[in-house]
Amino acid sequence: ARNLICGTVASIPLEYYKKSTGEVIAPPRWINQLSKSQPSFVTLSWIVDSLLFYGVSYLLVTERYAEDGRPASFEWVANTRVTFTTDLYGITVTQYYIDASPVDMNDIVTIQGFDEGVLERGGRTIQAAIDVERAAAQNSANPQPAGFLKNSGADLPPNEVQGLIAAWKRARQNNSTAYLTSTLDYSPVSFSPKDMMYNEAVQNLSTQVARAMNVPAYYLSADQNTTMTYANVQDERKQFYALSIEPYIQAIQTRLSMDDISTSGHEVRFAVYDTFLKNDPLVELQVIEKLLGLGLITTEQAMGMTDLTPNGSEGM
Repeated sequence: ARNLICGTVASIPLEYYKKSTGEVIAPPRWINQLSKSQPSFVTLSWIVDSLLFYGVSYLLVTERYAEDGRPASFEWVANTRVTFTTDLYGITVTQYYIDASPVDMNDIVTIQGFDEGVLERGGRTIQAAIDVERAAAQNSANPQPAGFLKNSGADLPPNEVQGLIAAWKRARQNNSTAYLTSTLDYSPVSFSPKDMMYNEAVQNLSTQVARAMNVPAYYLSADQNTTMTYANVQDERKQFYALSIEPYIQAIQTRLSMDDISTSGHEVRFAVYDTFLKNDPLVELQVIEKLLGLGLITTEQAMGMTDLTPNGSEGM
């Protein structure tokens, strides 16, 4: 679920717009590459990861433009590296620290999420999933049934009992043959994986994780079959965008559009409709054809809408 959300958001490119006209304009350098040390896809993936799991993401400004002091390059900082102090009321952050070293408050950009993060609100669900997976793996690795040793002879001293149990346990772990005396008997307490309900537990927790991550459950369920056509794939993308990834897109693009990062009158947007939510080409051509027929656009504008180079013009 994490890879589905982070990978999808990070694969959508950023664009720079003029607010008054909605025109795409020449962007600052960081629009195409947020960090000098890694591609923007990687940086955006970890920004979304932080928002998803912790509810906040941190960027460190590593370079600024000389003319106005706005950021020219960033570095994503893992949440586990960041600490902070607050005022007496615990409301306002007074100082940020990275690896316990104070940093200039102007060099930390915080991108706020819409909740406290999955680790906080879904921690018990995640722990339960880990426990079930561990139990199922242990059962698969050790096919010998669980049970107990019964002594029908004289009682043994505690140290001998512990040694006997340890030797039996080692033999079971190594799948080797164990020896019992005439006074000792092994009574298995055998439960099959079906009796242990591992499959049902895994399926149920998969649904719970999907709820926590706000992802359709069938995206995470390997045993559910769905019949997808091009048309309903487009509808699924629209639903996935609206319900699962739009909050992260809005959190990032609105923060990067604020005046301390972008110049006044400009804004940052993800190119969602040109990439992820692009219409069926046949539907798009029908719309363009009607616009041409009504005289609302020119042939060159129509060619530009289909990413074709207008006649006599340079490639866009």
